[in-house]
Amino acid sequence: TELPEPLMIRRAVCFGEAVWEGAVTVEDITAVRVADLHAAYSALAARQIPVLVDPAGLCRTELAPGIVVDAIMAKRNTGTTITDAPLVVALGPGFTAGVDCHAVIETHRGHWLGRVYWQGAALPDTGVPGEIGGEAARRVLRAPVGGIFTGQAAIGDFVQSGQPLGTVDGTPLAATCDGILRGLIRSGIYVAAGVKIGDIDPRAERSHCFTVSDKSLAVGGGVLEAILTYFHGKPDMLLHEALRVRAKDVVALTGGGGKTTLMFRLADELVAAGHYVITTMTTHIFVGQMAR
Repeated sequence: TELPEPLMIRRAVCFGEAVWEGAVTVEDITAVRVADLHAAYSALAARQIPVLVDPAGLCRTELAPGIVVDAIMAKRNTGTTITDAPLVVALGPGFTAGVDCHAVIETHRGHWLGRVYWQGAALPDTGVPGEIGGEAARRVLRAPVGGIFTGQAAIGDFVQSGQPLGTVDGTPLAATCDGILRGLIRSGIYVAAGVKIGDIDPRAERSHCFTVSDKSLAVGGGVLEAILTYFHGKPDMLLHEALRVRAKDVVALTGGGGKTTLMFRLADELVAAGHYVITTMTTHIFVGQMAR
């Protein structure tokens, strides 16, 4: 679900951009905007990600989902409760596992990034962005005043410190360091003063603008781990059915954690259902995992 006017920064790799564009493809996965749940089911049947404008999450009443993931990342709980679904997973600070959700995923860059907490909370928000390419606070662009943003640069542009990137209600917004413009909020959106509206990557690798980041992969892997752990304790719930894996499908698994577990879990289920399965990988796994 999304807001009517999403405030996404890394728009080139956000499914929420479908709210504006109607459809968007991120690394060969396509998301489409849908008007209702009937259209959402049709999109899923077409192997697409449905994006429904539903800021209050009212669709949960009709869907009765088995899993809810709060990926708002507002650094506070905006209304999610542990009773929203049998499994509720929340990202980042503002949640306490066992209180307002079942599992919390660490979103702070560093050693614990992507870790699943079944008790307690994620690391608190420091207010200081994680360091990338030697830059931390300076790589983040914030609205100088409240008002309507108008962009003068595009995601993927190489920029230099001091270069004009846009205006907010007529007040100039300039680059705060050298690098590549990895993210920038859409023009025409109202923003409050001080809100993050852009992101400069000092590493200046243009391909990073259009591919999922290491942090997102790690956080996504943590969500996957939480779901797999939950399914492991629920043997009556078949993962290949939930993921709609069908005969002759080719399934590719990416992420920061849980790939091997998921691969073997799917293989076990599909073999038990009478299918032939070939598993392979592009990285190394432990001998003990192979021996199973």
